Amino acid sequence: EVQLQASGGGSVQAGGSLRLSCAASGLSFNENIIGWFRQAPGKEREGISCISRHDGRTYLAESVKGRFTISSDNAENTVYLQMNSLKPEDTAVYYCAASSQRAEYGCFAYRPLYKYWGQGTLVTVSS
Repeated sequence: EVQLQASGGGSVQAGGSLRLSCAASGLSFNENIIGWFRQAPGKEREGISCISRHDGRTYLAESVKGRFTISSDNAENTVYLQMNSLKPEDTAVYYCAASSQRAEYGCFAYRPLYKYWGQGTLVTVSS
């Protein structure tokens, strides 16, 4: 059984940092991509980052590029999202998810590609 556990959310002031963790278990070799998504109140869930578990290639959406970093600790089956220089518009529930994608293309944070989802963790950034 695939399980994804997101944690690390909280409340910070603008300019602060948080590190989210996604602990995965039960993944097969084919579930090679872990993605991070977020959903702000009244908005659709958007993909912001992903990483290939096998070759480490990453993707960051323009809205978070230069502020967020995604990394993977395969020994711990955990993917991290380091979030720096947080802005009020980063306030959302953050989700991690697992996907099977063709390795030669890197990864895509496109919601329909993701089959397995963890529960969300809330990030609140105050101005």
